[in-house]
Amino acid sequence: MYNLARQLLFKLSPETAHELTIDLLGTGGRLSLNGLLCRKPASLPVRVMGLDFPNPVGLAAGLDKNGDAIDGLAQLGFGFIEIGTVTPRPQPGNPRPRLFRLPEAEAIINRMGFNNQGVDHLLARVQAARYSGVLGINIGKNFDTPVERAVDDYLICLDKVYPHASYVTVNVSSPNTPGLRSLQFGDSLRQLLEALRQRQEELAGRHGRRVPLAIKIAPDMSDEETVQVARALLDTGMDAVIATNTTLGREGVEGLAHAGEAGGLSGAPVREKSTHTVRVLAGELGGRLPIIAVGGITEGRHAAEKIAAGASLVQIYTGFIYKGPALIREAVEAIAAAQAGRPAGAH
Repeated sequence: MYNLARQLLFKLSPETAHELTIDLLGTGGRLSLNGLLCRKPASLPVRVMGLDFPNPVGLAAGLDKNGDAIDGLAQLGFGFIEIGTVTPRPQPGNPRPRLFRLPEAEAIINRMGFNNQGVDHLLARVQAARYSGVLGINIGKNFDTPVERAVDDYLICLDKVYPHASYVTVNVSSPNTPGLRSLQFGDSLRQLLEALRQRQEELAGRHGRRVPLAIKIAPDMSDEETVQVARALLDTGMDAVIATNTTLGREGVEGLAHAGEAGGLSGAPVREKSTHTVRVLAGELGGRLPIIAVGGITEGRHAAEKIAAGASLVQIYTGFIYKGPALIREAVEAIAAAQAGRPAGAH
């Protein structure tokens, strides 16, 4: 059924197909129809960041930037949902076209530029949703906020989303907002993390609960840079790291149509790079900080590989676009099989 839907959607421009899909998922969610589209995965509970997840396979940020289809996505069987990236003020993002399919490589290139309707719109959608599971909200800075004042935007968003989020992700790794990735390094990173940590403690006292903070990093750092980020996360008391965002590299798509487009590459070609980052993080963190792995999961066994590399949870996005809701169940089953010491697909 999804294969037919994908064939029809892929006849549309990528962004039109994306918008239509979100509309359909949102409508299906309001009518409680989306659960009929697929068989939900079996329960595989896991506790991470002090939160209880019904299964370890979540939706990565970027698909539902404004929180318009939370209930519809939840009905597909995700163990958790992350919405955003959201910024303090609405912004249109980069000029179109800005989203490109590379189907031969099961990949996508995007340079969306944090297009979203602003944090207040997102919170209205969150409050209207019936979903009661684990909800991550991914926050960023407006494109016209100078990098040296980026912390102000993150704090504005954190203040607003804190009461409504199960956890908050700080996006410092999108390649499509000028200067953003510089926040991953050195004093800039530590200053940002320390400001967020201090505000987190203030908000925990005000709201009577502690909402975990996760930091989303890029796959394009050297091992040494990744280790430095891991140490900064530990030193500043962060709660999790998400590895990874899209890559600026083009390995695996050379010569394909649209491969030369500017933006971040996601999907199958980023899988090994992302998994390598997870391994480096796991080696440095030694279990002191949980890792949420995302990048290139297009088959169930890829999710199990991320867990084996040291992740506690995984997220999917591009693989979900190419494979549909069945990938959620396939990933949960592969992780369960690996944990039970049996081949994926065996029961």
